[in-house]
Amino acid sequence: MTFTPVIPFSGYAGWSFLQRTLDVQKAAFNADAGMQREEAYFRGHIGNIQSAEQLVADHRLLKVALGAFGLEADIGNKFFIQKVLSDGTLDAGALSNKLSNKQYKAMAKAFGFGDFNTPRTRLSDFPDEILASFRENRFEVAVGESDADMRVALYAQHALPDIAAGTISEDGKWFSIMGSAPLRSLFETAFGLSSSFGALDIDQQLETLKSKAKTAFGEDSVAQFFSITAQEKLTRLYLVRTQIRPGMNPGLLGLNTALQLMRS
Repeated sequence: MTFTPVIPFSGYAGWSFLQRTLDVQKAAFNADAGMQREEAYFRGHIGNIQSAEQLVADHRLLKVALGAFGLEADIGNKFFIQKVLSDGTLDAGALSNKLSNKQYKAMAKAFGFGDFNTPRTRLSDFPDEILASFRENRFEVAVGESDADMRVALYAQHALPDIAAGTISEDGKWFSIMGSAPLRSLFETAFGLSSSFGALDIDQQLETLKSKAKTAFGEDSVAQFFSITAQEKLTRLYLVRTQIRPGMNPGLLGLNTALQLMRS
């Protein structure tokens, strides 16, 4: 029987429960027989893969490879995936450098088919590297099947600090956030921005996000979100706002949330 993550409440109450039980739930999820079979197959066969063409020809290996980068929904686009991986990342004209979804660039860099004579699949620790990401992303997907908002929050927990710690400019970091669908959703919701926000000029979007960040957190940098304290505040703001939706009674919502938090 497949393990399903347990999330008894929505919003911040559910998040608090998930955080308290995260290690136990992840261990149970990873011990699932299906996950174990996927991991064993990947470990046993990935070292023999020396080209993007070989990878896309093996459905089971490709499933894990894409799943490690949150790209599992694209598994049917084999020609496109092969092109991205074959091009690599070092050439400015490589397809991965032109895509708004930077997870493809991360995948191309991780496998190294287009960047090195010997791909990284031959490294002894390569299976561990990919499978660690695969487990993380598969757990997030499973959580999202119960609560999509919780999946966004889980993703941000590791993706946002990575951007915050980067060496690019602060504006560049904001653009990276805007180019990531889950992170964009998190910030737009946390800052109470309307659905029409995405239609604004890109520079106007940037200035709005920076202004909202300064109002809520005291500064307009993305770097501040490397701090666990800032991350937790952002997550709380996001999850509280996800609860305020059309058709919900704000007063009743507040009471229910408070009671849930008291019990958690």
